[in-house]
Amino acid sequence: MGKMAAKIRWGVLGVARIATAKVIPAMQRGEFSEIAAIASRDGSKAREAAERLGIARWYGSYEELMDDRAVDAIYNPLPNHLHVPWSVRAARAGKHVLCEKPIAMSAGEARELIAVREESGVKMGEAFMARTHPQWLRARELVRSGAIGELRVVAMLFSYSNTDAANVRNIADWGGGALMDIGCYPITFARMMFGEEPARVIGSLERDPNFHTDRLTSAILEFPSGRAVFTCSTQLAAYQRAQIMGTRGRIEIEIPVNAPPEKPARIFVNDVLEEMPRCDQYTIQGDLFSRAILENGEVPVTLEDALRNMETIDAIFRSAKSGAWETPGDAAKPAA
Repeated sequence: MGKMAAKIRWGVLGVARIATAKVIPAMQRGEFSEIAAIASRDGSKAREAAERLGIARWYGSYEELMDDRAVDAIYNPLPNHLHVPWSVRAARAGKHVLCEKPIAMSAGEARELIAVREESGVKMGEAFMARTHPQWLRARELVRSGAIGELRVVAMLFSYSNTDAANVRNIADWGGGALMDIGCYPITFARMMFGEEPARVIGSLERDPNFHTDRLTSAILEFPSGRAVFTCSTQLAAYQRAQIMGTRGRIEIEIPVNAPPEKPARIFVNDVLEEMPRCDQYTIQGDLFSRAILENGEVPVTLEDALRNMETIDAIFRSAKSGAWETPGDAAKPAA
């Protein structure tokens, strides 16, 4: 256990708001994580972030961060289209990689990452921080215990309003849009609660006439044991809520994805309130990943799991075009 006193030294790619406002401060409070360096293509932005956040080293290029031998692992919160290219570069530089969701632009890209992980021997995983939050773990525990009977339906609404043309979420070529940005959460939530993969999905999406990103997307996921339904939007009032329906009871999660760290998260089991202890899910995620490196264990969200999520996202996009049910993973299979 002596080595567990060590901390993994992290380098951060870019100065994205999620990194500077949420993830970095949370990981700096971690028991096993240290933010050692930050890089930006704009050196002044990297320096400003480093000074403000108390990070020892900063770089004016991503390449320089890759060359820093005192960095063990990379956190990649770059825009979606840069997830795979820079995660690959990091792995080939011998760095472990925690990459933001969605892991890739397609399931095919996610398979590339798996191949590079196998070739390089580093740890790689997807940053679905909500999956490590005690409220998701508690909900799954309740489902598995039979507290609500047989699980039949998982439902989520998730929305915000952002009409800034310069925002990465509204740039189609960069993997913007509601399904990629936030629709990935209800998909991973449903897969986690059912403990199964969807057999088929059907989706409907409406695109913004100017951005050409999907701004209102709904889907049905059919699992062997039941179904999941969700609607997500980038142009609705901000809201999020999750419902888990069983044959004898129900669970509601008040703030399923962005649970505020400064107050207890609340879930309702048959309308009885359960409060989770205050925690920061980004701290938990960082420390679990760091421990996986230190102990040579499994990362919280594996690339195999990330691939299954991307296969479902791909299938929903295909369904929105075809108007028909689609099978996740089908596009990757050779024609008979």
